[in-house]
Amino acid sequence: MKEILHEFAEYVALGVNLLAILAIAMGSLQGAIGLSRLLLFHASEDELRPVWLSLARWLVAGLSFQLAADIVETTIAPTWDDIGKLATIAVLRTFLNYFLDKDLDGLREREGREREQALAANEAAVQTSAPPSPRTEA
Repeated sequence: MKEILHEFAEYVALGVNLLAILAIAMGSLQGAIGLSRLLLFHASEDELRPVWLSLARWLVAGLSFQLAADIVETTIAPTWDDIGKLATIAVLRTFLNYFLDKDLDGLREREGREREQALAANEAAVQTSAPPSPRTEA
C-alpha cells in the first residue's frame, strides 16, 4: 500500500510540475512576443506595463504550482536530507512568489491612481467646457 501511495504521489507531483512548466512557458512566450512587438515600435513605459504584469501573473501561477508539487514531494521524500532540500526550495519559491505579488500589487495601485487622475482630468475638462445652465428670472 505504501508503494502505491508513493507512486501516486510521484505522478501527482509530476503532473503539477508539468502545469508549472506550461504556465511559465506560456508567460515567457507571451511576454517575449509582446515585448518584442512593443520594442520594435519604441513603446512607452505605460504600453510596456501590461506585458510585464501579464508575465508576472504567469510566473506567480508557475511558482504556485511548483510549490504545490514540492509539498506533494515531501510526502515521498525518503530522507531528512531530501526533506530539508525540498523545504529550502519551498521557502525560496514562497519568498519569490511573495515579492512578485507585492510588485504586482504596487503596479495595480499605480495604474489605479493614474486611471483616477485621468478620469478627474476628463471630468474637469468637461465641466469647464460645458455651457452655462440657463437661469430663470422671477
